[in-house]
Amino acid sequence: MTLINRISARLLTGILLALWAVAASAQAEYEVNVYTGWQTAPHSTVSGVDENGTPFEFTAGWDGRSFEAPPYYGFRVTRWQQNGWGIGLEFTHAKIYADDETLADSGFSMLEFTDGHNVVTVNASKRFALSDRWSTHAGLGLGIAVPYVEVTTPGGITTEEYQLTGPAVRWFAGVSYDITDRWSVYGEYGGTYSPNEADLTGGGSLETDVITNAVNIGIGFSF
Repeated sequence: MTLINRISARLLTGILLALWAVAASAQAEYEVNVYTGWQTAPHSTVSGVDENGTPFEFTAGWDGRSFEAPPYYGFRVTRWQQNGWGIGLEFTHAKIYADDETLADSGFSMLEFTDGHNVVTVNASKRFALSDRWSTHAGLGLGIAVPYVEVTTPGGITTEEYQLTGPAVRWFAGVSYDITDRWSVYGEYGGTYSPNEADLTGGGSLETDVITNAVNIGIGFSF
């Protein structure tokens, strides 16, 4: 595990414990959210060295393929305070596939994070009541990226494993509608950013900064 990855894991643990301790003594309600939706990722620069020590650098175009197995999804747990502020933990299973043009130009036969470009964050959120049933919410989160790295270099060496590849930032904003006192539905925009550093089989490495954008539709349960 690289130094930046060790720092990322310790940072996430410290933030979670500190924020949860601050919120623990106050009256609060919990909300559990589950969502899916349409997720994309803009182009990014991919650089590194292969198993022979040969450097590479190119611009990758990414496909999200949100509704193909394994699908895009996520869940969030938030502890809401009476003042409308919330502290929570969120997991998102996003995906990125290098498009056909990228593979043809780079010589890589596989380049994807598709059993999840998994992002886990500790979030700070705020919600505002619009009426008895309608409300808006927004939040920011800090955490880590743990993608399933699937890469086959031009030399034919394949990497397929989960790795802690670096820190991650999350942002989101949306609108919720209360169906009952406990159940709600909502829609939102959600995005993440993560600078990823992955180790490749045979001694190579790969780096790329990934941004995801998504339109989420979900349900919530409060207790």
